[in-house]
Amino acid sequence: MAKKAVIAGVSAILLVTAVIGVIAITNRLRNSNSHSNSGQLTASSKSITALCAPAVYKDICERTLRSGSINETSTAGDIIRAAVHVIAAEVQSANQQAHDLHSQAKTSIDNDGFEFCKQLLGDAGDQLSAVIAEADNVHRLDDFQAWLSMVISYRTNCLASIEAQDLNEQMTAALRNTTELTDNAIAIVSAVGELAQQLNLTINGTSGVTVSGRRLLSNDRYPSWMAAGDRKILSSRVIRPRLRPNVVVAKDGSGQFKSINAALNAMPKTYRGRYVIYVKAGIYVEKVTVEKNKPNLLIYGDGPRKTIVTGRLNYAEGVGTFKTATFSVQAPGFIARSMGFTNTAGPKGHQAVALRLNADAAVIYNCRIDGFQDSFYSQSGRHFVRNSVISGTIDFIFGDSQVVIQNCLIILRHPMDYQKNTVTAHGKDTQHERTGIVIQNCRIVPDLRLYPDRFKISSYLGRPWKQFSTTVVMESTIGDLIRPEGWLEWNGNFALDTLYYAEYNNRGPGSPTYRRVRWRGYHVINRREAFRWTASVLLAGRTWIPYSGVPNALSLMR
Repeated sequence: MAKKAVIAGVSAILLVTAVIGVIAITNRLRNSNSHSNSGQLTASSKSITALCAPAVYKDICERTLRSGSINETSTAGDIIRAAVHVIAAEVQSANQQAHDLHSQAKTSIDNDGFEFCKQLLGDAGDQLSAVIAEADNVHRLDDFQAWLSMVISYRTNCLASIEAQDLNEQMTAALRNTTELTDNAIAIVSAVGELAQQLNLTINGTSGVTVSGRRLLSNDRYPSWMAAGDRKILSSRVIRPRLRPNVVVAKDGSGQFKSINAALNAMPKTYRGRYVIYVKAGIYVEKVTVEKNKPNLLIYGDGPRKTIVTGRLNYAEGVGTFKTATFSVQAPGFIARSMGFTNTAGPKGHQAVALRLNADAAVIYNCRIDGFQDSFYSQSGRHFVRNSVISGTIDFIFGDSQVVIQNCLIILRHPMDYQKNTVTAHGKDTQHERTGIVIQNCRIVPDLRLYPDRFKISSYLGRPWKQFSTTVVMESTIGDLIRPEGWLEWNGNFALDTLYYAEYNNRGPGSPTYRRVRWRGYHVINRREAFRWTASVLLAGRTWIPYSGVPNALSLMR
């Protein structure tokens, strides 16, 4: 009788979850007279069709799970591994195609593009390996969604870097299966978590954490699922200028190194804890890359107008967009404080990146990111930017990341006379990616040179770079330079029905929404909907942002 009641209850849940896009996974009881209250997520062969119900590419999803031998004894971890293993093989195949096509590149831009593709596909393999290795730790579902979203963003940025139409079409075909399989995997991972919350299950695994929308904390105030080594890294989370750095960089020779690159090159291959580099005041003309084997780095300076890393590489002079970045980050757990990052190519340089973040769990605090077109390349991963200045002209906050920009000054500069200003260009390219740009409690204003021409040169909050472009501006002050329609088309009707652009509780002369665009994808949202775009939800920020030592608001602010 008890077993029948449970089955009836689950069936009712399935009716609801079919509507809200949650997958159907049966709750297997150990036996009908068991008194255990720790359920286990399982999937039977009969539930594979329901399991794939929220996926866009359902036929591929069902074939994937059946080939992965999913049956009535499979756990949530088994389901995740089955969905991800097959993607890894497709990424390897696409990487080989990138190597084969690279020899056909005829321009420096396409040559850079294929170099970028090969790097990104290698990164994709790393992210997939991380999901597979952690699949049984179902309390990390937010991480899995972020890492899988990064895989799709790598695909998007790879293709955007190849201009030759024939080569782009061939590379697009090579990546098609990767894209579809990864989008399916994100849908499956998301639904596993939602169903766990519906059933209020305790996920069996190393931690025994109840998936109920919160994270349990241990006695030392860190999440109970966090490994001891990770807790040690976070134990020195409050970083003050008086903190003793591992090394000091100073142009005048008063530190161990005169350049940031020299300090990075000298980092130990393995380091337990937060590695800290202090960069004294000065202008450092360097192209810097924090490679992915240098995680948990904190770099801080004497202030964003005193410690400045600068360069002028640009697209107009034949450099691929990603290669123009003055400062690039590939490693997870990066923090920058009191630094300036600039690209001085000017508006005639076209794409010219000051800061590129291709890293998960990155924090930028009290910094400046100054350029013109494409200043801040928030490429992929989860990023939190606080109390900083970001300036530029066209698409100057762009990428396919999960980023919350909070309490910042966003400055629009003077472009070339025939150009229009757009603050954002988000690159979400598939339906289930968990990515988006959020601008919260910021000020959007013109710089002094643009101010007299601010009504002559049209300025907008953003335009859709890709099909599912997602951008939210909330609780911010919007200056009068922003056009009443607010948002700009990319190319005709492209993405206007599928994008997600939203505004909530903004103020200032540029904030009224009654004359905004009438696109299907544009929304004026309420408080409940706005909460979905806070740092605690979009970034799963409660598990990592507070431990960075920077001020933060994880929820709505007004």
